[in-house]
Amino acid sequence: MEEELVMDIGDDQLEKMEESNAANVDDIGHKVDDLFARVEKLEQRVNEVEQFYLKSSKKQSNASQKTSFVKDKEKGKHIPGFKKHQQDLARREAVAAKRMQEIMRQFGSILRQITQHKWAWPFMQPVDVEGLGLRDYYEVIDRPMDFSTIKNLMEAKDGTEYKHVRDICSDVRLVFQNAMKYNDDKSDVHMMAKTLLEKFEEKWLQFLPRVTEEEKRREEEEAEALLNLQRAQETAHAKIARELCNELYEADMYLEDLRETVVQKCRKMSIEEKRNLGIAMTHLCPEDLSKALDIVARHNPGFNSTALEVDLDIDSQSESTLWRLKYLVKDALLKGHNKNDETNDAKCHVGPTQPINTTRTIASKRKKEICNALARTAKKRNQKLSS
Repeated sequence: MEEELVMDIGDDQLEKMEESNAANVDDIGHKVDDLFARVEKLEQRVNEVEQFYLKSSKKQSNASQKTSFVKDKEKGKHIPGFKKHQQDLARREAVAAKRMQEIMRQFGSILRQITQHKWAWPFMQPVDVEGLGLRDYYEVIDRPMDFSTIKNLMEAKDGTEYKHVRDICSDVRLVFQNAMKYNDDKSDVHMMAKTLLEKFEEKWLQFLPRVTEEEKRREEEEAEALLNLQRAQETAHAKIARELCNELYEADMYLEDLRETVVQKCRKMSIEEKRNLGIAMTHLCPEDLSKALDIVARHNPGFNSTALEVDLDIDSQSESTLWRLKYLVKDALLKGHNKNDETNDAKCHVGPTQPINTTRTIASKRKKEICNALARTAKKRNQKLSS
């Protein structure tokens, strides 16, 4: 019985169809592979857009905004118009640097007043550690500083120069703090350093509003530059999102065309072939029967392949589904599955248009029930036809 079924599934017509459609199947296979590659690339781009908007939706602190701004400058080269944005940013930074240079020049007047004081002479040059025999000086003082060093750094042009007036202020304080730290409280050098530091702090407080005004202005400019970059990114990603929608639509239409091509390539199955297919399915092992029901469920959204009992109407299936089932059955039987199956002794006959009542199972007992149900259904059908 089983050999006859295999012959029915592998008849001359099927063999001829396989040969004539081999090229078409390969072509469709290549198109499907191309489609999968396109979808994979689209998924990557979709993830990039999702990550951008997820990041943009989170509120950032001022510190994190500055960090993000630096990172965005490094990653923003893919943004349309980024070069122009980068040029504008460089121009803003150059203008801000010139303003800071002017503030440092004005700060120089405070330094001149301090260094021209009659008590400033001990702090004008680096401490002569060896000449004065100060063997423990470097153990007490971590970072020596003097006004000649400050002046050299202010005039330097090799990249070591001061970038902010607060850096100069910090070094001026360090000059006097080192002297107060190393020398005894009652020593002349200690008292001179303390007096000059107090005078410097008074003048710095008067000068500080100009510094804070410039710092506020620079923060506003950085915030504006960050906002411009974010807007450019949003525009770029909005464009990407629109392009993705169009490409996804094209991919969907392409897939629909492929489906239509497959359906058109499927020859309409005859009543006899459907009957043989229904009979052959009763000889499938539980595993292959499960695969067959999955094929039906894939093309019939309302079909529940995991239910305890399912009704499978062969005649209501699409041509592509029928051919998929036929190839599955043929492959399973040709590989020698279901040999010596206890259901082989069942005589199953199915009418050409009669639905097949099937019970999904993984046990031989349940599979035997399927075959019996098929036999009863076929018998009823034959009785109706004879009457």
